Amino acid sequence: MQILLIHQFFLEDHDGGGSRWNEMSRIWKAAGHNVTVIAGMTHYMGANVSRNDRHFFRVSRNQDDIEVIRCFVSQSSKSVFGRIASFFSFSISGILGGLFYAKDNYDLIIITSPPLFVGITGLFLSRWKNIPFIFEVRDLWPESAIDLGLLKIKQLIRLSYWFEKYLYRKAKLINVLTPAFRDVLIAKGADAKKIIYIPNAADFSLSEKVMSTFNESIFRQQHRLTGKFLVTYVGAHGFANHLIQILETAELLADTNVVFLLIGDGEQKRYLIQEAQQRNLQNVRFIDSVSKSEVFNYILASDMGTSVLKKTDTFKTIYSNKTFDYFSCKKPVLMAIDGVSRELVEGANAGVFVEPENPADFAAKIRFYLDNPLLIKQQGENGYWHAKNHFDRQVLAMRYLNYIREV
Repeated sequence: MQILLIHQFFLEDHDGGGSRWNEMSRIWKAAGHNVTVIAGMTHYMGANVSRNDRHFFRVSRNQDDIEVIRCFVSQSSKSVFGRIASFFSFSISGILGGLFYAKDNYDLIIITSPPLFVGITGLFLSRWKNIPFIFEVRDLWPESAIDLGLLKIKQLIRLSYWFEKYLYRKAKLINVLTPAFRDVLIAKGADAKKIIYIPNAADFSLSEKVMSTFNESIFRQQHRLTGKFLVTYVGAHGFANHLIQILETAELLADTNVVFLLIGDGEQKRYLIQEAQQRNLQNVRFIDSVSKSEVFNYILASDMGTSVLKKTDTFKTIYSNKTFDYFSCKKPVLMAIDGVSRELVEGANAGVFVEPENPADFAAKIRFYLDNPLLIKQQGENGYWHAKNHFDRQVLAMRYLNYIREV
């Protein structure tokens, strides 16, 4: 099959961050299908302001031999208006990139959101090329954008809700990443018969490759972490993540050997570093975004992983990407996200729920694990096998292909 994927934040080779579609496209390519990606030139964490090298389009093949058409994105992404402008700029440049550079005879288009506005690009190209599209919901928009203050103008909010419903109506299939998304979409009027469920997952092909050669003792010595109880966070340092709660927890654990590793980038990172310095926190380390294989080295060297977000009803519906990375590395999770993410960890007995934005509870849960080291090993194994049985990227990617064949 010939598949056209529209994904504004498709990662460059060796980028850190959510790699769902890099992994999915690699698996499909190996299975004999061709995937072309229309993507933006900026990273969703804000680590790279622009990669356009003064060009509006850049066409190349990544390390998995996937053709990627990089399109211009507005650089003014720090303010709310700037971020909205960047979303709309990609909507337009993505259309042009699809018209002038995506010239194969595609069988279908996959549109993956957020942001919701990638639907503009996908809808136009679907009509222009006369091919169906699948719409994928990785996060509930516009709800998330409203919760984070990205959408404040009433007219734009009403337009976003209308456009969302229009996309659901026109899509051949709607893929949701959590069971909660399905319930929300049906309540909004989406056709339940169209909805499929291919969630986020663990990339065991990479985690097991890294595990086979990893030496924890040497890694800890090299990074001056010997004798520390390591809690690692991997991901964006943005408003949604509310990482200040980790700094507040670190203050409460200053009398222990606990060290927090915060790996990634985002608009809040500079503020967080300054805040850690002002609080004189010696047990928090900030690490710039690194490749996924290097991320796995840090996770494997850690005692636990953590997933955190702001305390909102919308975030109760999501699975955190990083949770599956922790599972694949046999690390239990301190889950500071309520809802389905909490149910995931508790159902697998692979960690513990932490009340979001409650540093006292966070610190108390870590102290509990300090006193119960055998539980860490057991819960790490539980998470690994739960993900292996239910959230294996290879298995789910092929299941996705079966749905596509039906379309």
